Amino acid sequence: MKIFAFVLPCFVLFAFISAFIKKVNIYDAFISGVNDAIALLLSIFPYICAVLIMNELAIQSGLWNLLCKLLKPLFSLFKIPPELTKLILLKPLSGSGSLAILSDIYKNYGVDSYISRCASCIFSSSETVFYIGALYFSKCKNKKLTTAIITCLLSNFASCIFACFICRFL
Repeated sequence: MKIFAFVLPCFVLFAFISAFIKKVNIYDAFISGVNDAIALLLSIFPYICAVLIMNELAIQSGLWNLLCKLLKPLFSLFKIPPELTKLILLKPLSGSGSLAILSDIYKNYGVDSYISRCASCIFSSSETVFYIGALYFSKCKNKKLTTAIITCLLSNFASCIFACFICRFL
């Protein structure tokens, strides 16, 4: 396992040697990359800010609790434990928020319980759809993201169903 400690330093050394052989000015290339990164950050910041604000508004307004109550019967129909409703709803919006919910699930049910195993699979098999969508579509000229978001949310929900199905047998 100690060999993996050398992977990153070897990669950096390889990059320096490759740049030296190709006669690339490393410092100028680095500064150029930083300038491009700052421009990218400034262009996507409003989209990310909007997602974070909408997420916080939904939580503070009580919309999340209402959605959880409304969707519990649907989740029960698909054999998803109702304790996972908040995790499933928050994961497409916030990775850190869903990590906090996952930690609470571990604390309340133990790490080896069926609910915790399902929560772990759901957390690792889903993505922050709206955050990634905001990032990708901020640079895209075609802003028709409704189909992409709906497809991502449906596949996210399908992964939750499948995760709970698999965890029943583990």
